Amino acid sequence: MNIIKYPSEQIVNDSIKHDEPMLAAISFDGKTAIVAQIDDAVEHHILLMKAGFKDTDIDKFFRIVFDRDGADWTFVCPSDYKEIEFKEKRIEYFYKDGFSVISEFLHEIGYLIGINIPKRYRRQQGNL
Repeated sequence: MNIIKYPSEQIVNDSIKHDEPMLAAISFDGKTAIVAQIDDAVEHHILLMKAGFKDTDIDKFFRIVFDRDGADWTFVCPSDYKEIEFKEKRIEYFYKDGFSVISEFLHEIGYLIGINIPKRYRRQQGNL
């Protein structure tokens, strides 16, 4: 996984060392992740733009906010995810893929923490 640390590797590493709240956007295919201290990025779409992506690419990334206590996953499944027609099946694949890709990212940067989907996003999950 190519991990882009914004605005620099040193700043992100120092933020991680001091357990600052972090933001990350991880591509659906697991090949690219962008991470920043939350104050340097503010929102995921802004983080993408600062890293050279289009803000409209937001629907191609899993989005988390994390620290040593855990990761909160902004669970928003795009209606065209993997071109799966049926909503329940689409959300099921998004859920499985997200846990896999997000866990891999967190492991690569040295975090062994739980992944939480905040209550406000759970309605989209259906029966998962």
